[in-house]
Amino acid sequence: EAMAGVSGGNDFQWCFSQVKGAIDEDVAEADIISTVEFNYSGELLATGDKGGRVVIFQHEQESKNRPQLRGEYNVYSTFQSHEPEFDYLKSLEIEEKINKIRWLPQQNSAHFLLSTNDKTIKLWKISERDKRAEGYNLKDEEGRLRDPFRISSLRVPVLMPMDLMVEASPRRIFANAHTYHINSISVNSDHETYLSADDLRINLWHLEITDRSFNIVDIKPANMEELTEVITAAECHPHQCNVFVYSSSKGTIRLCDMRAAALCDRHSKFFEEPEDPSSRSFFSEIISSISDVKFSHSGRYMMTRDYLSVKVWDLNMENRPVETYQVHEYLRSKLCSLYENDCIFDKFECCWNGSDSAIMTGSYNNFFRMFDRNTRRDITLEASRESSKPRATLKPRKVSTGGKRKKDEISVDSLDFNKKILHTAWHPKENVIAVAATNNLYIFQDKIN
Repeated sequence: EAMAGVSGGNDFQWCFSQVKGAIDEDVAEADIISTVEFNYSGELLATGDKGGRVVIFQHEQESKNRPQLRGEYNVYSTFQSHEPEFDYLKSLEIEEKINKIRWLPQQNSAHFLLSTNDKTIKLWKISERDKRAEGYNLKDEEGRLRDPFRISSLRVPVLMPMDLMVEASPRRIFANAHTYHINSISVNSDHETYLSADDLRINLWHLEITDRSFNIVDIKPANMEELTEVITAAECHPHQCNVFVYSSSKGTIRLCDMRAAALCDRHSKFFEEPEDPSSRSFFSEIISSISDVKFSHSGRYMMTRDYLSVKVWDLNMENRPVETYQVHEYLRSKLCSLYENDCIFDKFECCWNGSDSAIMTGSYNNFFRMFDRNTRRDITLEASRESSKPRATLKPRKVSTGGKRKKDEISVDSLDFNKKILHTAWHPKENVIAVAATNNLYIFQDKIN
């Protein structure tokens, strides 16, 4: 099993490959990475940031004369996806921050992706140009218009090679459909529709039609004072185009089937783990809120992330998850201070590896966690400049929980809660992972000895 590298044992180890972004101590707010996403082949890796920019990295081919160097990801295209706006009716500023990026499966030589901020979703086309037309009849070499009466002969324009240009152009803009902030977009397996979710509603769009969408879930109560939960994430099933799930701030997941009714307010399945009354506390409701939900590639399982744990659910079993992994259980005693500094509301994402045998999610102090589903082993790794020498092996980190601190352990009190890994991505086919740490993007890969 290729993914057994979670154990860090005699299988493979993770090692540093690259880091992108400035090293400065004072980080510009606009440079903070807000989403990370590989495309379907893993050849391209996109990041979005709080400044509304999208940066796409492309995997370079390995060099023949240095085969031990695996190909690196280099900048392929950078463009401004969203600009800050102002809603005059509500007197609200609309941030340019990119909340989510989702790639469309590639159909031709161009690549397409959806990017969204709080209100507006855009479909971008990223295409290459390496030829240009020369020898026009009505224009001279400088591009100035020629006098038509002076033209005495007809030329046939020819295509000449030129330096490669990568162009990003917005092909569709899907606006004005969300009253609340968009938290999720998800491309359907039919490849022609997608859904977008905000706090109270989920809309279904056709990729060709921008002026209308279908509202398929609406949980807004008639009286807003009766509001008890919000939608936190939503995703389409990877193979069944009629099935999608959405998670809520109450820690529940609803699976809906669009064949059943046009409005999917009545779910088909309801996933909830009964609460253990003995562990109930003031923070129980806050930490049970689900920050991310992801279907496995197989479509058989889904994974949910709440504040302290990751759960794997079998779609055929609603009453409890089949696997539960503790991400940072040592923070349970620190919830009071995490509530005061607002960290308890951080939204951590989670991701599957290509074969669904391992999962990854982030934590604080630039730590991220991996869990091997087969061996049930787990590991804590750190994204830091200290270990960013080429091919440097990542050493497992340990946090001491009470009692005497061992030599290599880090005490809970010395963890930096401003350094948090919220966004990670796993290459769909290889052991290559992308980890966003504030304004830096780390790329790690398995060490081939």
